[in-house]
Order: sequence, then C-alpha cells, then structure tokens
Amino acid sequence: MNVNLLGTRGRILLVEDDPEAALFAVTVLAKRGQFTVTHTADPAVALQLVAAGQWDLVFTDVEMPGMNGLELLDALRRIAPTLPVVVVSSHADLRTAALLRHADEFLAKPVRIDQLLATAAGLIDRAARRQEQATDQ
Repeated sequence: MNVNLLGTRGRILLVEDDPEAALFAVTVLAKRGQFTVTHTADPAVALQLVAAGQWDLVFTDVEMPGMNGLELLDALRRIAPTLPVVVVSSHADLRTAALLRHADEFLAKPVRIDQLLATAAGLIDRAARRQEQATDQ
C-alpha cells in the first residue's frame, strides 16, 4: 500500500503485518498528517526498501512472521544508522528492549491518532534539523 499526497511532510515506511492496524496508520499518517506512506507486511521487503531509497522515518510492529520488529530494528541500524525508527507493540514491557536497541521511540498499542501524528512529525523534524546542522558544518 502506497499513499502519496501533495504537500508531503516526509516519507514514512510502515512495517505492519496486521491489515487493520496498517490501514489505520496509513490513513492517519497520509490523510491527516500529509506524509507519503509506504506499507509492507514483510520485514525483509522493508530492509530492501530502506537500502534502495530515501526514507524519513520507519514505524515497525514487533510481532511479525519471519523477523520480529526488534530484529528489524537491529538490521536497520546496520544499513541506515541515523534513520529514525519507531517500534510499536501491544506489549508495553518491550519498551526498554526497543530503546536499548536504539529505537528513537516506542509506542504502545492502541496508538492514539494525536500520538501517532506528533511522533512522526517530531522525529522527522528533529532528523531534518540534525541533517541541516551537519551540512552547515
């Protein structure tokens, strides 16, 4: 699922195997947040997409077949160390593990609309400021 809107605020890759959760996140981020959102249910495809393209943020679920979200986070850090990554899970006890593995944020399901939008905007803006500062030096 790929949703593009004019006036995009950034490119987000959503890695979520639950179709309902994915539809919710894509709809909120694309329509309300005006982000360009690409969705995949497959963590291996997500790694290929990150390696091949320019992304501003990744949201990943934890419980997925083949590779869990924490393993995906580790792999993302190897190929795109500065790419902001948000780990999302219904298991709040995974917060510490996600943050220790250098997730930029952890959101507990169910995620509220305002929380989803604020997290995306905040992390993308912070990464853009860091990039500007690095370019200026």
